[in-house]
Amino acid sequence: MSTSAQLRAALVDSLTGDDRITDPAWEDAARTVPRELFAGSFFVPVPGSNPTAYRPVHRDEPGWLERVYANETLITQLDGRTRPEDVPVGTTTGTPSSSSTLPSLVLRMWHQLGVEAGHRVLEIGTGTGYSTALGAHRLGDADLTSIEYDPVVGEAAATAINTAGHSPRLIIGDGLLGDPDGDRYDRLIATCSVRYVPPPWLHQVKPGGRILVTLSGWSFGFGLALLVVTGPGEATGRLLPGYTSFMIARPHDRPPRQSLSLLPGDERPTRIDPEIISTWTGSWVAQLAAPSAERMGAGGHQILSDVATGSQARTMPTPEGGWTVVQRGPLRLWDQVESAVEAWQQAGEPHQEGFGVTVSGSGQRVWIGREDGPGWNLPI
Repeated sequence: MSTSAQLRAALVDSLTGDDRITDPAWEDAARTVPRELFAGSFFVPVPGSNPTAYRPVHRDEPGWLERVYANETLITQLDGRTRPEDVPVGTTTGTPSSSSTLPSLVLRMWHQLGVEAGHRVLEIGTGTGYSTALGAHRLGDADLTSIEYDPVVGEAAATAINTAGHSPRLIIGDGLLGDPDGDRYDRLIATCSVRYVPPPWLHQVKPGGRILVTLSGWSFGFGLALLVVTGPGEATGRLLPGYTSFMIARPHDRPPRQSLSLLPGDERPTRIDPEIISTWTGSWVAQLAAPSAERMGAGGHQILSDVATGSQARTMPTPEGGWTVVQRGPLRLWDQVESAVEAWQQAGEPHQEGFGVTVSGSGQRVWIGREDGPGWNLPI
């Protein structure tokens, strides 16, 4: 057995709990598809750097193959343009814009999608092509279509997928618009996050079909949703347990921001501990309440800046050990977040599997507990 095959086998054998592979067909795919074809070079963050610096890891570096088969995400592009090959030595800074997602998450999502032989699947976000190759191995090339937004990323993925021995239908284009030919599918899986479920998906997935997608936003709250399409343009579903995050689809990313100036405003005591919106589900709730805002800061020191209106909110400690909030602008951002967090707390502070999603012609709504429970509209 080659070193690559040994490392693949060890990776699969190490998956336990929710990440354990229970479908023999997916296990065969994970043991067969060589991940090194899809992550020749990659970036790793430099510990302790601020802003985060990234160091390229190249194929000829000792330990490269072992790192490829670690169960971790490998960053393959920064700022939509910088590849590891562009940084032969040293470090660089930037925002990750493409990656090879950690294998356990890729395989778990394929399981959660509930795909079976004979299903036609649309994948949004080819990325490096690793997930696509796993899907092609399991389903066959003819039943898988994958769309990639970035032409450079898509071209590299196509080469790697073909080298792995697969030839699914690959498209360069805006995956949020769905299949440009308007084909119909049984399943849709997204390896990017979105602010709302794109309407074309809801018409290209057949009634009874499933959509697996991470909902996100400009405050970097994330929730993985599994939806069942109930009719053209309509779906309902729940958020899933665990902690899943993906880079936001580029058409849904926030517009460029100028430097932020913190301005005076109206000050009052806050009714909630600001630190709660630094937690996983707390940040998700805050984002639902202020969907056009960007969140910065950490712990109790929080800053909200609304991309659309310029409204601001920021929390500050008091000498007595409490917190106040300063707000300005047409939107009272902290009022919105505060009310949403209180509604979540009154519901028992459930993790995200306590949330559901309803999509209809009148909008897209995320709710807690039941459809008639507390809820917020997504910014479609």
